[in-house]
Amino acid sequence: MSGTERRGIILAGGSGTRLYPITMGVSKQLLPIYDKPMIYYPLSVLMLTGIRDICIITTPQDQAQFQRTLGDGSQWGLSLTYVEQPSPDGLAQAYLLAEDFLDGAPSAMVLGDNIFFGHGLPEQLRIADEQAQGGTVFGYRVADPERYGVVAFGPDKRVTGIVEKPEVPPSPYAVTGLYFLDGSAPERARKVTPSDRGELEIVTLLESYLADGLLNVRQMGRGYAWLDTGTHASLLDAGNFVRTLSDRQGQQVGCPEEIAFENGWIDRAQLLDRAALFQKTNYGKYLRRLAD
Repeated sequence: MSGTERRGIILAGGSGTRLYPITMGVSKQLLPIYDKPMIYYPLSVLMLTGIRDICIITTPQDQAQFQRTLGDGSQWGLSLTYVEQPSPDGLAQAYLLAEDFLDGAPSAMVLGDNIFFGHGLPEQLRIADEQAQGGTVFGYRVADPERYGVVAFGPDKRVTGIVEKPEVPPSPYAVTGLYFLDGSAPERARKVTPSDRGELEIVTLLESYLADGLLNVRQMGRGYAWLDTGTHASLLDAGNFVRTLSDRQGQQVGCPEEIAFENGWIDRAQLLDRAALFQKTNYGKYLRRLAD
């Protein structure tokens, strides 16, 4: 870990209009991905990094749903703080909303609808976490880079730019929804001017790090899965992906109890309490097997 303990942010705001009508009464990030709420997956990414102090940014109307689902985090050995996002004004806005929570600490922010999976993921996360200065983002090869913020590389493979939804992508590497930034992120976010669509763009914030020679892009190779769940089809695909892994391997994807238990943040008795809560489900049986 760096000198100042890194804190986590999960951006779980937004109106979810691309998933209407299923998000008209429930937050997108609380929709099920197979057997767990969507937010369990990004939460697990922060936990795998070793982060225990986490801010959940939600819309005002959805905050009570998240608090009912996640509580204060103590069941996983975490401390959860809730912050309202009055209106969705861009991803970089998260650093302004979470400024008091961060209190100068470096952060890892993950988007609430992103799912990461792969052998060696914890090691990738720890390497990013150990970088005390600047920022680290992850590039993932996609077939349709024009839908994303795309990394441009120079002849020496160094990052030369990040282009938002380019008509002619400079590379097939999209920037994923996971950002490790140092303590200067809120200050830099304050200097971001709204884009043509009126939002504080994360790409503009990352460009400020790049301009100072402080942005590192780590490429996620073939052994990793990165799923975003922005459409009905991708939501279904993500659920099927998790189900296939769970059924074939008998292991959970995105299980906060398992990570907390393995990290020593909760003991066997606490794990058994969670297993009892979910005793009528395969998830509960899995937790029981972990405890045994």
